[in-house]
Amino acid sequence: MAKKLGVPVEFIQYQASGEITDAVDKGEWDVSFMPVDDERAKRVAFGPAYHLLQSTYLVAPGSSIQNVVEVDRAGIRVAGVDNTVTFRASNRASKNAMHVGVAAPSEAVELMRAGKADAIALSRESLSGIVGKLPGARVLDGGFFNAVTAIAVPKDKPAALAYAGTFLEEAKAAGLVRRAFDDIGLKDAVVAPAGR
Repeated sequence: MAKKLGVPVEFIQYQASGEITDAVDKGEWDVSFMPVDDERAKRVAFGPAYHLLQSTYLVAPGSSIQNVVEVDRAGIRVAGVDNTVTFRASNRASKNAMHVGVAAPSEAVELMRAGKADAIALSRESLSGIVGKLPGARVLDGGFFNAVTAIAVPKDKPAALAYAGTFLEEAKAAGLVRRAFDDIGLKDAVVAPAGR
């Protein structure tokens, strides 16, 4: 996008999408990519989706939990990243479990290593990147939440939103989004269809 606009690009790294949302009021970023939800839409404007996202659980080594429904039990401790769509959805889906908020996925991994978490709630792609760090852990089939990840700009910037939306639709049509996923090893990630 920066190349097309003829401007320099500065990448700003955040630990989680909630941090990106919180930074919008500080004017730290112009365009971002994050999961869409009603809470976040109060603070940012979303354009088209580029990714179909499923959230599920990774369960601890030796866990008897076999499916996402079994996570919704008293005594089950679920770690998830605070202020994210996935963690909010996990709280709704597994109301009987105890939810433990963390600042980053790495903290959830450490809680599980220390025996303080029975499950980790994240997107399937995120979990596939951390399952190898916890030998014997398993990513459950199915999911407790399906969403989309979309391009986003700060609220009240209609020209920026229109440009970003057009750019993203062109990037999907040209295969740029698919190649970007493949280049970072997300070969199973699903690109959102045109116009979504």
